[in-house]
Amino acid sequence: MDIPAQWSRTFSTALIERQTIGESGAEVSRIRCINGEHLFLKSESIGPHSELPEEIKRLRWMNRLDLPGPTVLDATTEDNRHWLLMSAVPGRDLASANDLSAPQVINALAMALRRLHQVPIEKCPFDHPLQQRMAAARSRMSAGLVDESDFDDERLGRTAEDVFAELLSTLPETYDLAVTHGDACLPNFMVDASRFTGYIDCGGLGISDIYQDLALAARSIERNLGPAWVAPFFREYGVEPDQQRIAFYCLLDEFY
Repeated sequence: MDIPAQWSRTFSTALIERQTIGESGAEVSRIRCINGEHLFLKSESIGPHSELPEEIKRLRWMNRLDLPGPTVLDATTEDNRHWLLMSAVPGRDLASANDLSAPQVINALAMALRRLHQVPIEKCPFDHPLQQRMAAARSRMSAGLVDESDFDDERLGRTAEDVFAELLSTLPETYDLAVTHGDACLPNFMVDASRFTGYIDCGGLGISDIYQDLALAARSIERNLGPAWVAPFFREYGVEPDQQRIAFYCLLDEFY
């Protein structure tokens, strides 16, 4: 794999493995150094819908607040691509932690989200108001970046324009603002044994409705653990589920 010239000598003897898990448009590789250390390299084409520069800003902010996640080691641009070199978060993601019981997964996820949502919003410089996310969704649709073949089962066969019209008609009237992850599915939360070790894929982090996270978490739990575990998750997190907001934010996620 070609990597930026400033890093190629440092990692000339390392094993670099492309990672295939995840739905991000970026390319991710694990670097296995000869000293046993593991790092991650993430890259993305430079363009109007590039997300990696925003993720780098968010990771650096998280590092300053000691929120657990990857440490930004270096960042650069080369060959019309953004590049990020970062540390590995210990352990495995919650979707891959097959040795954990369903209650352990639920507890780890609920705790991780509560911890993030309790960060005072005045400390967060990243605002993700719904109007901004809706505008971005429309822009991605107009640019042909919405994969209609990857819609959730209940929306397969529909056009992005049709789904966006439904989105406009179901805008929530209630918001509970907090610092949110933005893509709170199980693969984006790391654990070592049953201990939460960090957030990953944080490009969507920002101030938003807590249901931006709770809706995607509920959907991920249903897919990975089964629908019976959604209610225990909300009890562990500490709120009554708002079905209208859950449906809306899952609908919005079709555009990202």
